[in-house]
Amino acid sequence: MATLVLDNGAYTAKIGYSHETVSVIPNCQFRSKTSRLKTFTANQLDEIKDPSGLFYILPYQKGYLVNWDVQRKVWDHLFGKEMFKVEFADTSVVITEPYFNFTSIQESMNEILFEEYQFQSALRINAGSLSAHHYFRLNPSELCCLVVDSGFSFTHIAPYCRGRKMKDGIFRINVGGKLLTNHLKEIISYRQLHVMDETHVINQVKEDVCYVSQDFYKDMEIAQLKGDDNTLMRDYVLPDFSSIKKGFCKPQEEMIFTGKYKTGEQILRLANERFAVPEMLFNPSDIGIQETGISETIVHSIKSMPEDMQPHFYQNIVLTGGNTLFPGFRERLEAELRSLSPAHLPVNVLLPANPISFSWEGGKLLAQNPDYDEMVVTREDYEENGHFICEENFDI
Repeated sequence: MATLVLDNGAYTAKIGYSHETVSVIPNCQFRSKTSRLKTFTANQLDEIKDPSGLFYILPYQKGYLVNWDVQRKVWDHLFGKEMFKVEFADTSVVITEPYFNFTSIQESMNEILFEEYQFQSALRINAGSLSAHHYFRLNPSELCCLVVDSGFSFTHIAPYCRGRKMKDGIFRINVGGKLLTNHLKEIISYRQLHVMDETHVINQVKEDVCYVSQDFYKDMEIAQLKGDDNTLMRDYVLPDFSSIKKGFCKPQEEMIFTGKYKTGEQILRLANERFAVPEMLFNPSDIGIQETGISETIVHSIKSMPEDMQPHFYQNIVLTGGNTLFPGFRERLEAELRSLSPAHLPVNVLLPANPISFSWEGGKLLAQNPDYDEMVVTREDYEENGHFICEENFDI
């Protein structure tokens, strides 16, 4: 009996059998400017010759799965003969969903998994629960952990105690990678080049040059200096998709501060954008989103827990999701939490080696767990009792 673990995110799907390694695949469809009629699904992205002006068709809106037609096509592609060749009748699936998912979405998912694909059994679980499971397996002596999952649509803060999530302490900040990329697009379009259609390219720019500032005001001052004194300025070479397939940062020594480059590449000159964009994770009010930043929300979440648990949460904070990969993210979060938390409590923030697939690895460990079979709902159960059995069994 094979178990397929699918961490179905709004930006990428992390998928793989529990005895193999993970594949990270875009969870959406694309249309390119040149071939308007053809739709590319998931990892067919590599086949597009000219990915400028890429049009994304996303199954998720605002963090919830709403576009089932797209999701079905992506899943058909993933489960099909090109990718994982799933034998549905003897495969169990572990699939993730967001916290506080809507019942209508859960029911549609049950129907698709059991009635359309006819999986032998399924387990629907929050990605954070898988991350917590992974963390508790790595640190068996710990009782509590706080999962910070900063993804494409949201940032979630979720406390776990002895493997159970504490519902009262789960908070959500409506800032995710999508917002950061869109904000960077707007800033660049306003200051330099019109790039509102270039989501794919600007997302790459964000991943390559953005970082989290340890001292925002000091970096702001450096970013305003002229010439060589401005140590933060970077020139980013945009791809033209003929000779330059992927954009890159010009090395410091090749940068020209006055005048133009002779080589004729298209250049984006980035200074304060590099740290002002990720700053929104820590201060969403900077762009008018009336919410608290990550650090205050974590403290708020921990304070809503029983007092004797609080020291354990401060010591076991796990970062997952793509945004945590910004350089300086962990250090900034740890420094801010240090200043906000009681002085006698130690603070420890852990950034795993691969925060994007951390919850998938947790799903892999869970699938190898001896009590895994008691957690799932089988197709017979579902056919006999309908959605009710799923509601009863899955801890959502």
